[in-house]
Amino acid sequence: MAGGAKRKRSRMWNSGSGKRSKGRNSHSTQSMINESAAEKIFEEIAEEDDPSAAGMEGICRLCEKLDLNAEEDIRVLVLLWKLGSKEKPAQISKDEWMTGCNKLQVDSIDKFQSMLPSLDTGFLDRAEFKEFYKPNRLGSLFGSLLQFCFKFNLEGTHRTLDKDMVVALMRMVLTGRIPSERLDTFCAFLESQTSYSRITLDQWTSFLDFCYECEDLSTYDESTSAWPVLIDEYVDYMEEQQKK
Repeated sequence: MAGGAKRKRSRMWNSGSGKRSKGRNSHSTQSMINESAAEKIFEEIAEEDDPSAAGMEGICRLCEKLDLNAEEDIRVLVLLWKLGSKEKPAQISKDEWMTGCNKLQVDSIDKFQSMLPSLDTGFLDRAEFKEFYKPNRLGSLFGSLLQFCFKFNLEGTHRTLDKDMVVALMRMVLTGRIPSERLDTFCAFLESQTSYSRITLDQWTSFLDFCYECEDLSTYDESTSAWPVLIDEYVDYMEEQQKK
């Protein structure tokens, strides 16, 4: 891979390299797949110093096998979401991998490739996509994409994300899901702000609901708004842009 691409990937996906415990596998013992074959794929992407976990370098190797762009293709995140990666940022454990493979009934690169069309978020309806994008307060089997957009990209003890990373992730996740003008202007707004260097979980999750519930900014009433202040400031920003 080119040095620039690797540098970008490191910035976008990097998190602490904490070790995983090597407990017993939690996947079903009554598997309908060839578990040895699934384990072999995992061994090829696992970390050299911790064979019970695959970090981003390993995930990128898997993406190369599947002909996916690890930096830009949303299907990478959907695949990890469906496999059940949630224990630690920027990693998938062997237990999660085996449980996910059993759930998805995949044990070969060919089978992974055959399911790629189903990973396109265009196949998710609005309710499903909201579950995928933001935390489901009622819980869900695979968690949510937000656990990837935040937890998968968190660094150290940070509970927020750098705004530049958020812009990149928003373009990756929301393109085609909300009007392009809304996405472009919100990203431009974030990039122009000096008072915001990091974005919180609440700000991230609120933006999608705001896009769905307030399609026309002229109807926005800040005095009765229950949105985060960031949203109020975005609307103010758009009003100023229209005056220019």
